[in-house]
Amino acid sequence: MYKLLGGLSKYLKRQEIITDSVLFRLHNHFTTVLLFTCSLLVTATQYVGNPISCIVQGLPTNPINTYCWITSTFTMPDAFNRQVGSEVAHPGVSNDFGDVEARKYYTYYQWVCFVLFFQAVLCYVPQWLWGFWEGGLMQALVMGMNCGMDTKDNITKKKSILMDYLMMHIRNHNTYVYRYFACEILCLVNIIGQLYLMNRFFDGEFLSYGLRVLQFSDTPQEERIDPMVYVFPRVTKCIFHKYGASGTIQQHDSLCILPLNIVNEKTYIFIWFWFFILGIMLVALIIYRALIIFAPIIRPRVLHLSSRLLPIETCQSVSRKVDLGDWWILYILSTNMDSLLYRDFLMEFTKKMGNTSSKSVTA
Repeated sequence: MYKLLGGLSKYLKRQEIITDSVLFRLHNHFTTVLLFTCSLLVTATQYVGNPISCIVQGLPTNPINTYCWITSTFTMPDAFNRQVGSEVAHPGVSNDFGDVEARKYYTYYQWVCFVLFFQAVLCYVPQWLWGFWEGGLMQALVMGMNCGMDTKDNITKKKSILMDYLMMHIRNHNTYVYRYFACEILCLVNIIGQLYLMNRFFDGEFLSYGLRVLQFSDTPQEERIDPMVYVFPRVTKCIFHKYGASGTIQQHDSLCILPLNIVNEKTYIFIWFWFFILGIMLVALIIYRALIIFAPIIRPRVLHLSSRLLPIETCQSVSRKVDLGDWWILYILSTNMDSLLYRDFLMEFTKKMGNTSSKSVTA
């Protein structure tokens, strides 16, 4: 298992140059690794143990297991409300008395590992898109100044190059910041879209799945209906037809145990809570980004919080003189550069911007 999952650990390593937010990384890296891990665990479980075991009389077991796995099994939904041991043998397992329409068929357990893999790929799309758009700009601007261990001449030279770049490309970074914000919005769209698709995948049972599990613990013992058993039944029925010795069609009713659903139910209850928590945090993040865009008055405070060594007056001065794109570049630089180097650089940059503005007014 360690060898199986060890390769995913590289996606959780701390980046040397950070160009995104913590929530962005939680969506793109942690959630992707989580879904890939769940997909591998479900697949590994199928290899380690038999995902389905059916009880049938008069027929070989292996063909019946294969048939019921590749077709589908079913339960009777009204049987989940009956007393196990006296009215029904297992939750959801009872005689249908010829009412075929009342059966609830389960086919999605065959596709869980593939769906989890597809979800993981979708979660990584914003990261791939941002990496393509960002193009290593921030790494080129930092130039190793995230560590202050360098000669004074080299540091002065690097700060001069960075200063020249920002002065030359002033007010040309709006596309950079709006592309990043678009990727964060794409994360929220992905989470909402995946919740909708999972709800469709589980026949409308997923959106309320976590709430029903929480309510289950507060329900009196005699009235409890385990929602995890209802969505991921552990015992189901399967009907197999074959020809008899004289050509008559015979019907064989089998009872099937699905041990793989034990893994599925725990996997999806964790995914339910994680997706809803992440979705709420992403909504708050989008509101925060909207405030940064439409309420410039908060930008100095945000810049000051990212680098406590800077006077608030310097943050206010530079925030008034630059556009949103340039302000965002300066904000991201504060998280990547050595704090002392960044303080000195931003104070010099603010003075240079002030001198430039004075010359423009004089001219």
